Amino acid sequence: MKNIVLFLRYDGTNYHGWQSQKNGTTVQEIVSEAIRRLTGEPPLPELHGCGRTDAGVHALHYVANFHSETIIPVDRLPYALKPFLPEDIACYDACEAPEDFHARFSCLEKKYVYKLYSSRIPDPFLKNRAYFTPMALDLEAMQDGASRIVGKHDFACFRAANFTAKGSVRTVYTCSVRKTDDDCIEISVSADGFLYNMVRIISGTLYYIGTGKLTPEDIDSMLASGDRLEAGVTLPPHGLYLESARYPEGSFIRA
Repeated sequence: MKNIVLFLRYDGTNYHGWQSQKNGTTVQEIVSEAIRRLTGEPPLPELHGCGRTDAGVHALHYVANFHSETIIPVDRLPYALKPFLPEDIACYDACEAPEDFHARFSCLEKKYVYKLYSSRIPDPFLKNRAYFTPMALDLEAMQDGASRIVGKHDFACFRAANFTAKGSVRTVYTCSVRKTDDDCIEISVSADGFLYNMVRIISGTLYYIGTGKLTPEDIDSMLASGDRLEAGVTLPPHGLYLESARYPEGSFIRA
């Protein structure tokens, strides 16, 4: 029995997130069905993902694993899976992993990027790819606010109001704001874990700082109070991308 790791990219526009559910099509069920059709191994494989991306969220580098007795060479799986996957989901690499590897629980760090497009006129080619705002944004103030988020904190102020899981302490390794070559503004956040809607709320808070509705110093009081009402808006999911996931050295076995 092989523990197989798939590296995926997907446009989340048409999906209700990664996790399989009853009320909509998800990336997990599409990929699981593609594996079943390819390998002929019933039932659907137990496919573990590195995280639960929400409806409309995209992934540039998503890691998933499953166990299989397939005789297809693992390095050929990206090509073999292609006919069974829609155009908005791609498997670009595959390898084996040790038996105890788990895409979610073995992950040390994930990095998300939120894209904003600040312009007087929207760009139709960025529809469902970046959050459009006609407001001019103060990137220096946004970066000042972002730097205050780095570190180990109780991030209760940056979680959805209906989030009930225990514990809201996380360690944010990096948080930065930059303008890209395509005139988008990217908010990049990496951490050992994230609360529900955490990156979208951080992004909305930095967006408010960029417009002058909040100040960078307000970040300090938000973190101290843990009050969700002090933070900014939850930005829409279509601007959010899972950019990368980091694992311990030796997690992947290459031929």
